[in-house]
Amino acid sequence: MLPPEPKYSPLSQTLRWSFRPLPFLQECRERYGDAFSVKFVSFERPMVMISDPAAIKALYTERAHGLPPGREVILEPILGSRSLLLLEGADHLAHRRLMLPPFHGERMRSYEPVLTEIVSEEIDSWPLGERFPIHPRMQAITLEAILRVVFGVAEGSRLERLRGVLTQVLEETASPFTQLIGLATRRFGGRPWARFEERLRAVDELLYEEIAEHRRREDLEEREDMLSLMMQARFEDGSGMSDEDLRDQLMTLLLAGHETTATALAWTFDLLLRHPPELARLRESLEAGEDEYLRATISESLRLRPVVPLAGRRLNAELEVEGLSLPAGTDVTPAIWLAHTRAESYPEPFAFRPERFLEEAPDTYAWVPFGGGIRRCLGAAFAEFEMRLVLREVLTRCELRKADPRPERIARRNITLSPKAGTPVVVTARHPAREHELVAA
Repeated sequence: MLPPEPKYSPLSQTLRWSFRPLPFLQECRERYGDAFSVKFVSFERPMVMISDPAAIKALYTERAHGLPPGREVILEPILGSRSLLLLEGADHLAHRRLMLPPFHGERMRSYEPVLTEIVSEEIDSWPLGERFPIHPRMQAITLEAILRVVFGVAEGSRLERLRGVLTQVLEETASPFTQLIGLATRRFGGRPWARFEERLRAVDELLYEEIAEHRRREDLEEREDMLSLMMQARFEDGSGMSDEDLRDQLMTLLLAGHETTATALAWTFDLLLRHPPELARLRESLEAGEDEYLRATISESLRLRPVVPLAGRRLNAELEVEGLSLPAGTDVTPAIWLAHTRAESYPEPFAFRPERFLEEAPDTYAWVPFGGGIRRCLGAAFAEFEMRLVLREVLTRCELRKADPRPERIARRNITLSPKAGTPVVVTARHPAREHELVAA
């Protein structure tokens, strides 16, 4: 017996999930508790959603579980079959070990000067006293970071062409309608991706050109962009990644690292600009050269507005924990927003209180914006590093206010939950760039 599911049809459940995800989740929690089932259109079995940290821990600490269905429908046509997000078992672990080093430690912090330059140039382009949505500006920053830090493309016509076609591909796959079409294709057949296959071919052509140029470089071993580092890395048998493998990982880092970080930043500005005392405290801490409250602010923003709502598994073994018993073969996912808003884990769960992360740390599995276990987001540390840098630079260079004081509504975009209006803001004052470089976050 699986946990109960809503009484309405799979189509109705899918539409509610696609267009009103948080009210849908809250309704299910109020009616069924910490565990319930959802039946999506075209899926052969229900998806069990859980939010109890003990159940999430049991799910994520079992390494034998596989990927749930659905990822290949939405992601494989764009990312490719060799994407880290789609690989399983030993192949997944081997690629993860190969790609992990650039995202941590001194190697990660070495990217700070170029990231600071990108953010500073972007801020200088913002209009003074005029309303504009900040989400697209965050997307511009994170896309530029991917192109220069990950792809290693710093200038020239290929940078301009990549920037153009990648932006178009991301826009064309952003709508929840695209995901609904993909789900329908699982059941009825067809080629919903045909309309932008030509665009993807243009992206591939440019990526393969860049890969070929990197392979010809005599200074490859001296370069620090992530593509160069991935080219130099070796599996245990001494082999490296093929061009096709590299292409799929570049597209994975683009989708996972561009859209998600930009969206997390837009949500953070939405929350901060609606909470003046917390914003003032953050500014004071930044002026004092401290980063504890900055880190807490990011953690609280990711708690209230997790960008990716689900990160599930297909059970390869029975899951049994605290009254929940699920057989092997069940598709299970944490409902991340529900896990983050349990009153048992977070007093006043819907309040924006960064200081809660300065107090007693929450249970590891009560805060899972990056997933968990062996499939936890590879770039989690880099994403938080980039967020700290962007927030510090913007808040010390600009005075901002929200153009609309109301909270942002939520919209589906790619695999993310994004601010529907893009978080409109107004720059009321801009300060000159600091002469010294930022201290590494």
